[in-house]
Amino acid sequence: MKSFRAFPVWLLMASPLAGAPALAADAITAPSPVEEGATLLIRGDAEKAVATYTAALKDTGLPNDRRATILNDRAVANVRLGETKAALEDYNRAVELFPEYPVAYNNRGNLLLALGQLKEAMKDFDRALLLAPSFAAAYSNRGNAKMKLGQSAAALADFTKAIELMPASAPPLSGRGLAYLAVGKPHAAIRDFSRAVSADARFASAYRNRAEARMAVGQRDDAIEDLSRAIAFDPNNGELYVVRGYAYLISGNPASAIKDFSRAIELDPKSSAGYEGRGLANGVAEAFDDANSDLNRAIELDPRSPVAFAFRAYIYKQNGQPDIGAKDVETAIKLDPNSPEALWARGEIEEANGQADTAITDLRHALQLRPSWQFASDALQRLGAAPDDVEDKPVPPLDIDKWHVVLHGKDYFATSVDYPQIRVPLEMTGEGLPKLLSWEVQKPPYAGYGILRFSGGTVHGKNGPEDTELAAIIYIAGGKVLAIEPHRQGPRVASWTWDGDRLQIASVDGVTDEYQLHPVNAAVVGSRDQTYADGARAERQQRRSKPKSFFQLLFGF
Repeated sequence: MKSFRAFPVWLLMASPLAGAPALAADAITAPSPVEEGATLLIRGDAEKAVATYTAALKDTGLPNDRRATILNDRAVANVRLGETKAALEDYNRAVELFPEYPVAYNNRGNLLLALGQLKEAMKDFDRALLLAPSFAAAYSNRGNAKMKLGQSAAALADFTKAIELMPASAPPLSGRGLAYLAVGKPHAAIRDFSRAVSADARFASAYRNRAEARMAVGQRDDAIEDLSRAIAFDPNNGELYVVRGYAYLISGNPASAIKDFSRAIELDPKSSAGYEGRGLANGVAEAFDDANSDLNRAIELDPRSPVAFAFRAYIYKQNGQPDIGAKDVETAIKLDPNSPEALWARGEIEEANGQADTAITDLRHALQLRPSWQFASDALQRLGAAPDDVEDKPVPPLDIDKWHVVLHGKDYFATSVDYPQIRVPLEMTGEGLPKLLSWEVQKPPYAGYGILRFSGGTVHGKNGPEDTELAAIIYIAGGKVLAIEPHRQGPRVASWTWDGDRLQIASVDGVTDEYQLHPVNAAVVGSRDQTYADGARAERQQRRSKPKSFFQLLFGF
């Protein structure tokens, strides 16, 4: 059996999968300079790797396919050195010498993607997949390209194909999570990001992205824990501190927010985002002089930032100077009419000036653009207004028993008079309507949990159209949706195992998901109010009886 050996298999985006064309049999044992170059790349010494590959290429007796693989590897090393022009030249030469080499097309596509040449990158990924239809990394990379082109739905299909081929690989799982976020399915995104970090516990970007998804569904404490994990693995990434700073701020903890924004500024003294965030946090803490100093510095660093002007406008309003703030709001809106921060700040100024109707319009627009922006929600609550002016439209044909489906704008939700605080987003998998199928409260000791199954629509399977079902795991005692899981696709059905304080689900796509549970007392079944009380009590008792170490707090064990 022929196989590749002349490129670094440690690099996902450069590794071939089943179906890639093979080299000649004598490629099984690579020349020592090539092996040495691969070892140097693995160790992170890209400069020496380039020199080693260059020396290997001086061999005039190399066959074209062998020379192409060495050029590909030298290009990988040059990319790591930031020598993009040299890398592109090596990739071009590699595909010229060996036109049926899918790895070089895939790698060149990645470089073109990084350089912003999206259409050319797409051509390379298409070519790689034409040559190697089972090249999982190329599917994942093409999904990334489609995301940058704004083709989120098409990207989902590519990421899904990559996951089918490489179910334990973190990058395509994280990529599909981002695609789900883009199409408004945060619970599906959380599921994929969780799978990504299970596949690679040190995958910092997946923790960061899961935090964003969790913020979208109001899981703020969990989001902060995720960002703490990401920071533990990437402690010098200032952007992570900025994101966690906002998470703290929105959660009502300005002191911790200020610390994070300050750390971001320490890492990068020219971080306008760090000064913007710290300025707002200082304003919330009523340290107005510090707030103005930070925001003035942010504007100095980035005079075209609508965020800095919007935040300074809010600080003026909080300090009793809405007229001065109105000038900053005008500047912010001119810089970006669709900035959620600018729209929120204008709403705050309008509220201060007694213009309630226009304030409500701006605040709702801000929330539409950024649903997790709690400041806009708080302002609307002060004004006695709902988050939007869209009314729920009942869809009785989709109901069951005491659960009802409503259409809110373009989104479907399930509601119940028995659990008025729970609103289940019916995130579809395929085409169709989310018909409710069943509601089941679990038996003791899991009586605080219920499973709401609903139709997930029709998808294209290997043998044609397949119906799907999804299951919303509802933590009744906590009044929230824990997760939404694929339960059935065609003939495949998920396997659920309730074991102690864990729920394991062997999903229809071959991946096992796991959730932490809080079992409740068996005697509470049938008593809604008592279920809530005992569930909360169980949580408190669990926290008291099992004190956590710093390591456990940091990593969520």
